[in-house]
Amino acid sequence: MQHASATRPSSEISSQATCPSTHSAIPHLGTRVTVRFATITPLVIALFFLPAGTLRWWQGWAFLAVYVGFAVAAFFFFLKADPQLVERRLQAKEPMREQKQIKLFGALVLSGIFTLPGFDHRLGWSRAWLGTEPTWLEILALAGVLGGEIAMAWVMWTNRYASRTIRVEQGQTVISSGPYRLVRHPMYAFSLVAFLFVPLALGSYVTVPALALFLPIYVLRILNEEKLLRAELHGYAEYCQRTRWRMVPLVW
Repeated sequence: MQHASATRPSSEISSQATCPSTHSAIPHLGTRVTVRFATITPLVIALFFLPAGTLRWWQGWAFLAVYVGFAVAAFFFFLKADPQLVERRLQAKEPMREQKQIKLFGALVLSGIFTLPGFDHRLGWSRAWLGTEPTWLEILALAGVLGGEIAMAWVMWTNRYASRTIRVEQGQTVISSGPYRLVRHPMYAFSLVAFLFVPLALGSYVTVPALALFLPIYVLRILNEEKLLRAELHGYAEYCQRTRWRMVPLVW
């Protein structure tokens, strides 16, 4: 879960990212990114494989290779292209109490949902109730996960202020180019696409409907975020009038 939807032009950010003082911070940021992934990756592996009760689960390893592998590559790409963006993505402390509560609840719900594919692999719910998922569908779903990650990287390239916390920084302006022409919160939209493919990539039909439990988290976070942006970001209210849909065109 993510991101403010406003930024100043990417050309301005890029020019700042090339200054010597910014480049001097790259080794420090690189260490922080490395430590972050070295800490999180074992936890993610445990989240999937402990419920499965085995390491012999190729779908789980394939998913982690795609998901974590692309995330690592993207972080180190942006470390060179825009270290300030990486710094924002590493910030996790929410300044708003409501967002802290939403993120905590969302993390608990998502962690619970993502234990289901492992239990499904061990206990065979999908195989017993709906049949074994074909390998071609699992591979196609992996491609969908990767596509969602690539799209999220596009959002970050377009909006260099797409941080993980909700705040308005000095000098920000509204951006309406790229994916922001279609919806006001494309990062949420593309992350939802990636999430929807995860159960199928892991061979778990029964996990798909469970993702509906996470949708209210998106709604609450977006509505609270927009309240802040309308109040503190000049021009955002007008942008909302021009761009009607928040996350899913023709739906919401």
